[in-house]
Amino acid sequence: MYNKYIKLVIATGISVWAVSQFIDGSIMNGISLLFLAGIFVLLYFKNEFILLAFLQLRKQNFAGASKWLSYIKNPSKSLVQKQEGYYNFLHGILVSQTNITQAEKYFKKALKLGLSMKHDTAMAKLQLAGIAMTKRRKREATTLINEAKKLDTQNVLAEQIKMLKQQMKKI
Repeated sequence: MYNKYIKLVIATGISVWAVSQFIDGSIMNGISLLFLAGIFVLLYFKNEFILLAFLQLRKQNFAGASKWLSYIKNPSKSLVQKQEGYYNFLHGILVSQTNITQAEKYFKKALKLGLSMKHDTAMAKLQLAGIAMTKRRKREATTLINEAKKLDTQNVLAEQIKMLKQQMKKI
């Protein structure tokens, strides 16, 4: 929606307005304005379109997630580095249904930019392992599976890791 720096400028302006409300004696208005400024600071760190795309993916609505991601025109300028990583992660998930070569590029770029949660990094590495298996790169797939297993501390992806290991035996 807004450039990342515009969000900070708006949050600063609203904070200054809140301070002026505190000085005038309107304490409730100042507190409300600080909450409004907090929303813009939150949206600086968490892009609203990426959040909406994650919501659509949770509902298994790939077309809706693709629509929300298409609203981000220039990700390198309008997103923070971790957000750009999640942007590529989401694109990799969406493209993996049709074009695994392009999905591999998105996942590698997402890992290079960084993902803030370990289970998201494990999921990206697991997806890359599956792509490497389909391309008959067994050594790369085993290293990626082992890295994903180390990152999956809560055993959320344990079943998928077992399934990929069983498929590796067939190759």
